[in-house]
Amino acid sequence: MRFVETELSGAWVVEAELREDHRGYFTRAFDAKLFEEHGMNPANAQSNLSQNHVRGTLRGLHYQIPPATETKFIRCVRGAILDVIVDMRPDSPTYLRHIAVELTAANNRALYVPGMFAHAYLTLEDDTAVTYQVSEYYTPGQERGLRYDDPALGIEWPIAVEVISEKDLAWPLLEEQAEVAT
Repeated sequence: MRFVETELSGAWVVEAELREDHRGYFTRAFDAKLFEEHGMNPANAQSNLSQNHVRGTLRGLHYQIPPATETKFIRCVRGAILDVIVDMRPDSPTYLRHIAVELTAANNRALYVPGMFAHAYLTLEDDTAVTYQVSEYYTPGQERGLRYDDPALGIEWPIAVEVISEKDLAWPLLEEQAEVAT
C-alpha cells in the first residue's frame, strides 16, 4: 500500500500495490498497522456497500459530530466515482476547503476520510458500487450535512447530478446554518 498525503491534513489517498500473475492480481485492501503508522484511525465499526444504478447519482455530503465522529475508508469496486470531502473542523487551517479524488475499480485507489470531514460521491458510470469502512456506528442525532451545490463550498462536479435523495437536497446552505460543526 502506498499512502499519498492530500492538501487537507489527515486525509490520504491509498494506492494499491498489485501483485500480478497469470491468475490476476492480489493486493492488501486494508492494514490496521500501516494505518496507525500514518496517524490514521484503523477502527471499523461498520462496513457499507452502496450500489448505484445510473451515472450522475450523488450521495452526500454527510458527516457526524462528536461524540460520534466517523472516519471513513472509501473504495470504488465497480465503475467510477468522484469522491469529495470537505474539512469541517472549525480549528483547522483548511476549514471548509475540499478536495476531489477520482476512485475507480480500474485505478484501485481508496480515500481515507478523517473525522469531522463531510463526504460525498458522484457516480461517473452506470452500475457503480462503492464499499466503505466506518469507524463509528451511524448515529442519526449526530448526523449533519451540506448541500452539494452550496456556493460557499464552490465544488465543481464534472457531470450533472441526476439522482439525489430528498434528504440530501434538504440540507441548509452554510449561510443558513447557525452552527456548522456543532
